[in-house]
Amino acid sequence: MKRYECDVLVIGAGPGGSMAARFAARHGLRVFLIEKRPEIGVPVRCAEGISRAWMEEVEIPVEKHWIDTEIDGAKIYSPDEKSIVVLSAEQAGNEVGFVLNREYFDKYLASLAAEEGAEIWLKSPAIDIIKEDGQVKGAIVRKFGENVEIHAKIVIAADGFESQVARWAGLNTVLRERDVVSCVQYRMTNIDIEENFTHFYIGSCAPGGYLWIFPKGENEANVGIGVALNKLHEPGEVKRYLDEFIEKHSNLRKGSVLQIVTGAVSTCPVPKRIVDNGIMLVGDAARLIDPITGGGIANACISGKYAGEVSAKCIDNPTKECLEEYQELVKKKWGRKHLRNWFVKEKLASLSDGTLNKLMDVISQVKIGEISVRAILEAVQEKYPELVEEFEDLL
Repeated sequence: MKRYECDVLVIGAGPGGSMAARFAARHGLRVFLIEKRPEIGVPVRCAEGISRAWMEEVEIPVEKHWIDTEIDGAKIYSPDEKSIVVLSAEQAGNEVGFVLNREYFDKYLASLAAEEGAEIWLKSPAIDIIKEDGQVKGAIVRKFGENVEIHAKIVIAADGFESQVARWAGLNTVLRERDVVSCVQYRMTNIDIEENFTHFYIGSCAPGGYLWIFPKGENEANVGIGVALNKLHEPGEVKRYLDEFIEKHSNLRKGSVLQIVTGAVSTCPVPKRIVDNGIMLVGDAARLIDPITGGGIANACISGKYAGEVSAKCIDNPTKECLEEYQELVKKKWGRKHLRNWFVKEKLASLSDGTLNKLMDVISQVKIGEISVRAILEAVQEKYPELVEEFEDLL
């Protein structure tokens, strides 16, 4: 078996992997970034919405070619669609952002890694890890049909929601049914939409999750739904919820579907352990998706940067104790926020449409100073304090 040597092996060339490779390579490390698919960025399994707020932190300059639509705000609809919470650009500031072309965006991030010196391999899935004396030392990779060994001082697992690398390394990222949202999304054309707003629908139309419309240009949008796995009872149920919603809305019913995307996202608090000897998990592999929004692109990029920079510090001592700095950075950044949002997610899943309608009516009449889960919760707290008392201390 052929043998290759590097300092850092990054498995998965999504946003988290590319950022990890970029920032590790920036420090002069020899970095391999491997991707199992023959092309970075496809197939797209994402609603493609991001905010602007975090991009400066990871040094991503805005490029027009990977933006499909610039967004001025968000609208959240009550179950009866009588109450609408409008989160405008004035309220949202940098939280307002874009609907991406993920194919172009992901390729762009990989190119940033390449510019820093990372070596990229396509069509090269990891099929097992190399472990010696309790230390992860690399991976066995099938490169164009041939098995090869890549020996590395540090492995960064960025292989997404279905991460096998974490399991092979002995890191427990198993999810409960209540913390998995099953998703179906259509790319639709010939529909009538408000092109400068994203739209979110909550309640029994999407049990334990929500339904979204993200504009992709004139008369086109990603129209999708996420439903909590513990709310499903039969095959095809998620698609049925989405089809029923579209059938009830004439502006969507007349449209045509150009693409169907399916997948799942995690909606759990930050795991207790995402590092071990010689390995770190980033992005979706580390379960860093926001439990309320289901958004993961920003968190993947930021955690990738953290992992890349910690790699440089620990390259001569890649023990769990040294890599613990990465765990602490992640905990400080998202630990409290994700725990609060997990509690909110659980509470919302238990509320009836009638209660949600009342809540939305109250919130729609309150001037919210900023776009955040916290700001919305504080508005709810004034009218219905009993709904937030379980996690009041997290506010």
